[in-house]
Amino acid sequence: MDALLMAKAAVMGVVEGLTEFLPISSTGHLILTGSLLGFHDDKAKVFEIAIQTGAIFAVILVYWDKIRTTLRQLPYKQEAQRFAMNVGIGFFPAVLLGLLFGKAIKANLFTPEVVATTFILGGLIILWAERRPPSTVRIRAVEDMRGRDALKVGLVQCLAMIPGTSRSGATIIGGMLLGLSRKAATDFSFFLAIPTLIGAGAYSLYKERALLSVADVPLFAVGLVVSFLSAWVCVRWLLRFISSHSFEVFAWYRIVFGLVVLATSHWGLVHWVD
Repeated sequence: MDALLMAKAAVMGVVEGLTEFLPISSTGHLILTGSLLGFHDDKAKVFEIAIQTGAIFAVILVYWDKIRTTLRQLPYKQEAQRFAMNVGIGFFPAVLLGLLFGKAIKANLFTPEVVATTFILGGLIILWAERRPPSTVRIRAVEDMRGRDALKVGLVQCLAMIPGTSRSGATIIGGMLLGLSRKAATDFSFFLAIPTLIGAGAYSLYKERALLSVADVPLFAVGLVVSFLSAWVCVRWLLRFISSHSFEVFAWYRIVFGLVVLATSHWGLVHWVD
């Protein structure tokens, strides 16, 4: 396979891994990067979704002790059963709304105006959330969550169906506004990402299987491996970062990036839709 194409796959993998779990939206970054690289055909769109699976394996590795303990205790321990149930409850709204509205969203909302607007609005919401008077923290660990807490975070996650919103940003900031501690909101966002992103990747590969062939395996393998490695570094860094920092830096980044999206679109530098 073309070495240049493999290099593009590696760059896209780095962008996916570094942006998937930060509250800055991987979608907007992948669109911009793919357009600048000339990597934005139908196969590339499937590639962008599929390599999310590589990034999610990094979360599985980082949280492996918790996942392994939960799976081992699932048959007999109520706490493990409640945790698994909460992840399922939080995952369900995205499945339902994705099946109902996914096609319409892709057809109508993947525009530079929408992406730029959600980037900027998301940044302003983060600034407001971080600067408002601190509210009472009801939930300090994911084990303390109840079903209705998980459902509320799951509903907030659905906002990420609008491109540029950021799945992690919606669930982390939304969780904090709903009474979760910064650590609990971040942890649950990561756990919720496991079924969400694996499901989205598998569904996309199945749906668009006619576009793919055995010859594409090396391309997807490079993207998956690189996204895994970069996401592993990013997740570990973020967990350290939130222990002593707010998310304001990401808010300002989102606002600036939203303006960049508008500028590149205005000057015709980015290919957004067919």
